[in-house]
This record gives sequence, structure tokens and C-alpha cells, in this order.
Amino acid sequence: MYKLLDKIQTPDDLRALPASDLAELCAEIRDYMVHCCAENPGHLGSSLGAVELIVGLHYIYNTPADKIVFDVGHQAYAHKILTGRKDAFRTQRTEGGISGFPRRDESPYDAFGVGHSSTSISAALGLAVSARMQGRQDKAVAVIGDGAMTGGLAWEGLNNAGSGNADILVILNDNNISIDRNLGAVHNYLLRITTSRTYNRVKHKVWNVMGESRLRSWIQRKVRGTKSNLVRRSGGSVFESLGFRYFGPVDGNNVQEVIRTLRSLHDLKGPRILHVITQKGMGYGPAMENPTVWHAPGRFNPETGERISGAHKADRYQDVFGEVLVDLARRDEKLVGITPAMATGCGMNRLAEAMPERFFDVGIEEEHAVTFAAGLAAGGMKPFCNIYSAFSQRAYDQIIHDVALQHLPVVLCFDRAGLVGEDGATHHGSFDLAAYRSIPNAVVAAPRNELELKNLMYTALHAESGPFIIRYPRGCGEGVAWKDEPYALLPQGRGEKLLDGKRLAVLALGPCANAAVEAARSLGAAVWDVRYLKPLDPAMLAEAASFEAVLTVEDGCLAGGLYGAVAEAIGRQVPVHGLGIPDRFIEAAPQSRQRAVCGIDREGIERKIEDILKNR
Repeated sequence: MYKLLDKIQTPDDLRALPASDLAELCAEIRDYMVHCCAENPGHLGSSLGAVELIVGLHYIYNTPADKIVFDVGHQAYAHKILTGRKDAFRTQRTEGGISGFPRRDESPYDAFGVGHSSTSISAALGLAVSARMQGRQDKAVAVIGDGAMTGGLAWEGLNNAGSGNADILVILNDNNISIDRNLGAVHNYLLRITTSRTYNRVKHKVWNVMGESRLRSWIQRKVRGTKSNLVRRSGGSVFESLGFRYFGPVDGNNVQEVIRTLRSLHDLKGPRILHVITQKGMGYGPAMENPTVWHAPGRFNPETGERISGAHKADRYQDVFGEVLVDLARRDEKLVGITPAMATGCGMNRLAEAMPERFFDVGIEEEHAVTFAAGLAAGGMKPFCNIYSAFSQRAYDQIIHDVALQHLPVVLCFDRAGLVGEDGATHHGSFDLAAYRSIPNAVVAAPRNELELKNLMYTALHAESGPFIIRYPRGCGEGVAWKDEPYALLPQGRGEKLLDGKRLAVLALGPCANAAVEAARSLGAAVWDVRYLKPLDPAMLAEAASFEAVLTVEDGCLAGGLYGAVAEAIGRQVPVHGLGIPDRFIEAAPQSRQRAVCGIDREGIERKIEDILKNR
């Protein structure tokens, strides 16, 4: 099907091609990527923009001996296709298929496993120092997007690499966007580099004088060189002040320019940074026109770009959050929203559109987001800080030290809690329940449906201390009415009995309570919606302890979460059994399949109830 791509099994095959063939190869890679992702969705936009850069890296560097570390992994699809996984790429992000992100256990070409942002520089630095200490000549390259460069860890890595004179190349893949449009000082600085007034003044004067001519073509080549010098003097100083030699910017979607530049930098020593300009969604019209949507577009028609979206059985939790947040903000002028670069994903883009002065996108800076929220709370505001559950782990210290220790009323909403589906192990919100229930002063709550999310947000707004943590899953709710329902306070530490029964008490948290009711109805077990993991309802615990046995059900890690809390409270009085995410990382698959694997779907809960009752 493909003239060049079908010949490539490894980068050795790529390096055997003449450089004149590489532009055609890049076009074939894009076409293959688009058609694969149309049927099997993934993170398309970033990878389309990075094709020439990845082809150039594998063409110039001796991978896998030389190490390429990708940040996040959204940009790495061409890397997977070129490193022996072309056929397997059709299975990426599916059960039993390859990961959507680089993984060390998947390929020797994946030098470092990634999934969360801003790690590449620190990891590549470790690889470079390791090679030096063992007397190897391996090269180490970090490929980091401009969105990831907003993360503090990236700058910690730059600082350490520059001060240590490490032999490392950092490639800043600058496409002016991460998922949503980039914001903040780092983004503005990079934008100034690529829109140098001095360069553009020279350019326009030359073009106006010359018009279309052979001489103009010659001048274009000369001005490109002048641009690099001007921009380096005016823009690269921040990197050079950290001990890096700055090169660029160069056109990252021109494969010949990429190759020439990488070849010239290959044998240089010390810390270097190459600034590469690419376009997110490059080569595919719909993705270029709307890069936010096409970051991860779902299924689509590759020929027309028409997205194929299944009908939602109910409103998504992120949309409930976004709509309720705007309504609460209209009711309380002190409410503000904070997100670390996830406005669209978490639904806070609604607040950004309705009340931009009360919305703060701080970039990919989870730690800063929490402490910034704490400062806002200390100053008398009422911050709602929304972070994906898996990413909240990065701000664990700030939640303890800057919020809980000071009793500050910060509302932390953890989207994508529990099992997240095809993104897999790097993105599951498995550990939040166990991590945060141990923090003094914290409230940890999980709604079982859309209405409870609405009311928990309302309750949290009126809390006088914090952190008040609300965690909820990715995807759709239960289809309950919520928009026209009045707000209701849900008292802290009070659950709700959903089903009467005998012998066995089932204590379920969040949406697991719905599956527990379905499972227990015909088996005679009682079911509670725990609602608050912390504080636990003492009346609920006392009644549960009067049953023959107790079963807890949660979509978090079994160790330390609801099961641990209930066992600690009443485990000496009554046998306590638990269902949850087991002590291992759950691989990519549809959410429904992952829940079945963990036994927290209706059928799994039924089997567990029957087993407990049979053995009593």
C-alpha cells in the first residue's frame, strides 16, 4: 500500500533511504496515522505535527543505542510506527494492544516510559549521566512540547543539566498549543522568539522591494539565516543563562531542514537546546483548523474529517461540573476556577467563556495550581481547583502543607477518578482515595450520579475549611435529572441507605453504589451509598457492624481506600471484604472491561455477594 513505509521495519531501514525520499515518507506516515486513528482513536494532532522531527531524529541518531525521550508521548506515534510497531499500531490503546505512550517494556526504542508531562529533560539527563559514568558514547535527546515546558519539573531539569554541563540535546517542539491554547509567561516568551519584530521588519521591507523574482528566492535563504541569528540574540538568552547553547528556531515540518540541523548538532558536546517550530495537526486539514478538538478526536471519517460520536446515554460528569460551576459563580462573586491546562477536558472552559476574569489556566503546573488556590483562599476567595485525579498526585505535598495544614477552604475536584479506559495505567485515578483520606482536615467525597455532583459542589462552596475533595469518573453519569433540581446541602460524614437487606451490608462509594444496588437487589443484601470516605458516617458503620459480614466496593485501589477505612473502623466486630482496583496496574481497555476485570461491575459484585453468603 505504501511505497516507502512498507519497507521500514526498524530505523536501520529508514537510515538506508536517501534523504530525498524522506518528505514522501513523512506523507505516507501521516496518511497511515490518520487512517489508523480514524478507526482506533488516539492522540492524533500532536503526532501529526511531529512527523518530520521524529523521522529526522531516527535518521541522524543511532537508536536505540542513542536515547530519545518523549515528553508525555502524545507526539510519539511516528516513533512507534518507525520502530517495528507499524502493524501493531492499529492495536494501540486497545486491550492486548500496544500502549498509546512510550513504554520501556514494549520496545528497546522506548528509552523511558512517559504519560505525565514535563518529565523528559530530567529523564534524558539521567540517561546521559548514566552513559557517561559507564564510559558509553550514547547520545541523549529530550523532545518536549511548549505546553510541557510550562511545568516546573522541566525547568528543574534544565537547571540541573545546565549547571552540570551534561551532554544532552533538548528539542523544544513549539506548536503554540498543548491541548487548549497555551497561556502564561513561558508561552508568551516563546511566542516573542518566533515573532521577533526585528526579523519581521527586515522580512517585510525586503519582500516589498523585491516582489517575486529569482533574487527574492536568494534573499529568502539569506534572511532565514539572519532570522536565526536575530532570534537567538533576542530570544535564546533565558536558556543560555541556564547554561544551554540555544539553536533555532527552525522549521520542524521541513524534514530537510530538520536533518541538516540535527546533523550539525550531533557531535557537539554539552547542554544544547534546539527550538523547533511545528504545526499541530500538520498535513490533515481538519486537525490544522481545530487543534483543540483534534488533540484526541475520537473516531472519524478519514476522508471527510467528519467525527463519529456515539450518543451519550447521559450528561458527562465534566459537563455537569462546568455548568454547575458557572451557576455557582453567578450566585457567589468570590468563586474562582483554576485548572492546570485542562479547561476543556474538565469543563472549566464554560467558566472561561462566561467569566474570564474569574478563570485561571496556570499551565501544566499542578503544584502551583494548588498553592495558588490556597493563596486565593487565604485572601478571602472561594477557589475550585480542577485537576485530573492521576495528575493530582503531583500536588500531594501542596494539598497537605499549603491547604490542609492551614485549614483553607479550597475545593479540589478530581476528574477522571478511578479507571479511565484506553489511556491506561499512566492515567488511572486509582490512588486518590488511599492517598487523601489520611490527610487531617480533608473531606473526601464521591458522588454516585450527576445530581450528587451538583449538590456536593454546592456543599463544598459553603465549607469553612479544607481541602474539600470531590472525585468523580471519566465519562457519562447515570442519566438522573439534575439541571432543574434545587440545590441541597449534603452534610459531611453522612451516607445514604439505598437498599434494605439481611445478612450482608454492602458499602459502596461513588458510581459503584449504582452497580451494587443492581447486584444486591435479588440477593437480599443491604446497600449504602457511602458518599463521604472521610469523614465516614458513624451511624452507617454501626448498623453495618450488626450484619453477618460487610462488603466494600470502590473504584480506587483496594489497599488503603474505602476497604481500609471500614476495616479499620469495624473489622474487629464483623468480617470485612473488599472489591476495588487490585494491587497492580490495569492496562488499556474500555472502561466497562476494566471494571469487569476488577470485579466492580454488576456481575462482579453479584459473584462476590454470592460467594460471601455461601461461605458464611
